[in-house]
Amino acid sequence: MAASKGPAAADGAGMRVEIDLVRQLASLLDETNLTEIEVHDGERAIRVARGTVAPAAAAPVAAAAAPSAAAPAAPAAPTLADHPGTVKSPMVGTAYLSPEPGAANFVGEGATVKEGDTLLIVEAMKVMNPIVAPKGGRVKAILVTNEQPVEYDQPLVIIE
Repeated sequence: MAASKGPAAADGAGMRVEIDLVRQLASLLDETNLTEIEVHDGERAIRVARGTVAPAAAAPVAAAAAPSAAAPAAPAAPTLADHPGTVKSPMVGTAYLSPEPGAANFVGEGATVKEGDTLLIVEAMKVMNPIVAPKGGRVKAILVTNEQPVEYDQPLVIIE
């Protein structure tokens, strides 16, 4: 294996770990708010992840106290994902409400749409994916803002 640059430590198997690289990856975690980073260099891999021991220990304490107070309210609070007219994101990406910057939005709250009408676009990996109305109706709510990152299965629009 080639000599490493900067300070290094060796474990029992003889693997050399570049301490500076680990520190740079840890710094990158903080800067980007990621939870883990993994880097591959040939057969060598370095994974840096945030520890979740403290939050996991604190969560059960809060969860134990919450059920007694939240139990009566739970049946009365249906989520947006449960609404029969919810249109969800089929992918992870960025939502765009209009076809191009400065143009009018595809739809607005209160607008009437037909099945197949474009509601918004989700851009994923430089591909613009139109999100179309699965049925006709009135747009009750638009649940995302322009240029907002969206997750898979995230509610985007409600059509009634």
